[in-house]
Amino acid sequence: MADTLSIGDLASDSGVKVQTIRYYESIGLMPPAGRTAGNQRRYSQAHRERLRFLRHARELGFTLDQIRSLLSLSERPDMPCEEADSIAREHLETVEQRLERLKSLQTELQRMLRQCAGGKVEDCRVIEVLSDHTLCATEHGHAHNSEPTPSE
Repeated sequence: MADTLSIGDLASDSGVKVQTIRYYESIGLMPPAGRTAGNQRRYSQAHRERLRFLRHARELGFTLDQIRSLLSLSERPDMPCEEADSIAREHLETVEQRLERLKSLQTELQRMLRQCAGGKVEDCRVIEVLSDHTLCATEHGHAHNSEPTPSE
């Protein structure tokens, strides 16, 4: 099997852990690898390209379901790209919403720290605000969602 890679070499080449490659295979995002007579996995250039696609999509924060859809679309190059654009647009909206939440968190943390008198814990504004979330809601005129979403 000339021009093939072992799973370790593929992991090293792509910057993805061996366990992640196996996981992607188990959920069908990576096609099964060929096997040597000794039953060692051997990966082709197509596997390498697919894994790089997966890694880049994950770095951009796409979900596995979104990636699965994008991969399906990539296998039909003559199709219009409306669906791929829609997936990317939806993801961008999610990223922008997260950025808004992070900006609110940043503002709240900065405000708490500005109000810190640097005294003792019993007078600590940070502890006070964290202990009584209504202070945050009252001071900002709205309540923040204190529970992270599963995607965070």
